[in-house]
Amino acid sequence: MQKLQGEVRNLVSGRTRVTEEDLSSMHYLKAVIKEAFRLHPPGPLLLPRESMEDAKVMGYDIAKGTQVMINAWAIGRDGSYWEQSLEFKPERFLNSSIDIELLLANLVHQFDWEVPSGVAGDQTLDITETIGLSMHRKSPLMAIVSHHA
Repeated sequence: MQKLQGEVRNLVSGRTRVTEEDLSSMHYLKAVIKEAFRLHPPGPLLLPRESMEDAKVMGYDIAKGTQVMINAWAIGRDGSYWEQSLEFKPERFLNSSIDIELLLANLVHQFDWEVPSGVAGDQTLDITETIGLSMHRKSPLMAIVSHHA
């Protein structure tokens, strides 16, 4: 969080709000967003697709007309695609873009964020998810938010 707040606050220095023009310089913010979606996609399964022709995928025969579901959650955690796949490493996305940065940048810029007492230092937050049509935390994600002076 400190690295992200440092980027945002340095770019917005002296102003109260992040502007859309600021976003083009917020490379780490964009990487944080993509990494969060990689590890915790809002929908674990992408919309179904239909095979337009017979195909072979990773040794499996897929017949024309077959409904195929893509498990985005599993792909985002697959060690054969991602180095240190279960680690939160925004740096892996430093050279790409996404379009919800303005909201997050303003939240990071205007507020200080802390974990509640009882979760500190080397302890990690419980980010276990429950499986369903949409992903949500098994335990609520709690934060103490205060306005940044």
